Amino acid sequence: MKHKIAPSLLSADFLHLKEEIELINDSEADWLHFDIMDGVFVPNISFGFPILEAVGPILKKPMDVHLMIVEPEKFIKTVAETGAYMMNVHYEASPHLHRTIAAIKETGMMAGVTLNPHTPVYLLEDIIHDVDMVLLMSVNPGFGGQHFIEHSVEKTARLKDMITRKGLHTLIEVDGGVNMETAGRLLTAGADILVAGNFIFKSHNPQQTIRDLKAL
Repeated sequence: MKHKIAPSLLSADFLHLKEEIELINDSEADWLHFDIMDGVFVPNISFGFPILEAVGPILKKPMDVHLMIVEPEKFIKTVAETGAYMMNVHYEASPHLHRTIAAIKETGMMAGVTLNPHTPVYLLEDIIHDVDMVLLMSVNPGFGGQHFIEHSVEKTARLKDMITRKGLHTLIEVDGGVNMETAGRLLTAGADILVAGNFIFKSHNPQQTIRDLKAL
């Protein structure tokens, strides 16, 4: 499978949100990534479900929704009603992860589980069979524009080894500090989807930047 690129809406210009969505629609981006933060699980507040509801009707790319919130299971139905394709919940925020993953899938969405930088991949041994994707955070979640955490490359390789060893096809997504240099190393290690925020939206030509990332 050719790797996918998922620009992160967190880095978009919200004064010109419609134009930013049209830019993504006209680009080679595969998904659009939405980071929803509650100021509790992470030390920041981003945007809420009204943004997903507003964007959904004009967005032509699948919505990849990442909930950086406590008790994400309370909002499964809400996310599904926005038309989201993928819903990601944090391992660290989901004490009943198996139940939550099952509930996400019952709505027809794909189910992903996210790991913070300090959370080891071996903790997924008993849930990896049930998830469609694992999102590895390569920065500490909460803010855009952070520096890439170097051990994320090795962590990606360990996760890929687990997936291969079990004969699965679980996707690996990586978010944080993605640029042309880190993207190449992550793809070599086994990443399938790369999330990029500032690197795309703050570039001189976002569509060309997406094209360059796709060409790796």
